[in-house]
Amino acid sequence: MNTEVIKIEENNIDSDAGSALERAGSIIRDGGLVAFPTETVYGLGGDALNPESSKKIYAAKGRPSDNPLIVHVADIESVADIVKEIPEAARKLADAFWPGPLTMIMNKSDKVPYETTGGLDTVAIRMPNNKIALELIRQSGGYIAAPSANTSGRPSPTVARYCVEDLSGKIEMIIDGGQVGIGLESTIVDLTSGTPMILRPGYITKEMLSGVLGAVEIDRTIIDGNSKERPKAPGMKYRHYAPKGELTIVEGSQEDVVAYINDRARAARADGKRVGVIGTDATKSLYVADVVKSVGNRENEATIAHELFKVLREFDDENMDVMFSESFDDSGIGQAIMNRLLKAAGHNVVRI
Repeated sequence: MNTEVIKIEENNIDSDAGSALERAGSIIRDGGLVAFPTETVYGLGGDALNPESSKKIYAAKGRPSDNPLIVHVADIESVADIVKEIPEAARKLADAFWPGPLTMIMNKSDKVPYETTGGLDTVAIRMPNNKIALELIRQSGGYIAAPSANTSGRPSPTVARYCVEDLSGKIEMIIDGGQVGIGLESTIVDLTSGTPMILRPGYITKEMLSGVLGAVEIDRTIIDGNSKERPKAPGMKYRHYAPKGELTIVEGSQEDVVAYINDRARAARADGKRVGVIGTDATKSLYVADVVKSVGNRENEATIAHELFKVLREFDDENMDVMFSESFDDSGIGQAIMNRLLKAAGHNVVRI
């Protein structure tokens, strides 16, 4: 299959871009797949109401079929057709955070095939805050099922070239809309039973959700690598976001972390391995390795979220065999950062 790559600027959806989006919408309506930008990461889109499209998504990604796909909509009115009812909590959250990086789980209607929901009677829904994505949804018929546009298990793509790397030849089109704004996938909150529960942390934090709904719980298994319980979100049991080399997270005081990483990096390099280190703006100059990268500023955790997946992908580009990363605060958006980092490292953590 020949994969067409087209460039569209989000703030310049002119007539030419509109025509390209019409073609992309037609591909999805006809059962094909299109990778496209959102504000979180790039998504791999197919017709959410076509079971064959969902099967193609799983095949293109190499994704387990019990890992539900998120249905993307362009307006709140569209939600009513794909759920049994819209809970009042969902309306409140939509008013507060849509369009934006929040996915809500509700009880599905018969209109949504089980191939899209991973066999579940619930459906995950969000409205992305990206003009290209919203127009593509409209052109495609209103419902796009879209996981991240990468090979399953790899770091999610925040620029189009990684969609090309993973999916070229497997899908019909990739829309290059530049680097995404947030860099981590959406928060997922389950609204189907009792107290709302966060099943995947993201840019919309527990504190933000509680400010709208009051009590909100979090599935602790998503940040506790030692938990014997199964995550409530099926997809969270799988290894995600992993670079090709071995990644270790190091926790402790800055002085101890720097000393430990430099010592292990020195030993690994002596064994002929290429070593990468993830630090911050304040610590990057303290490390000695083949490649040292800053993911941003601890005083502004949004910068870390924005850069994390990009840095992990760059380490793959530079053939790192071994990587070490500093740990980050696990409150607020830091909880989402640590969730992704722990998954990328297979919960390989050294505490010193």
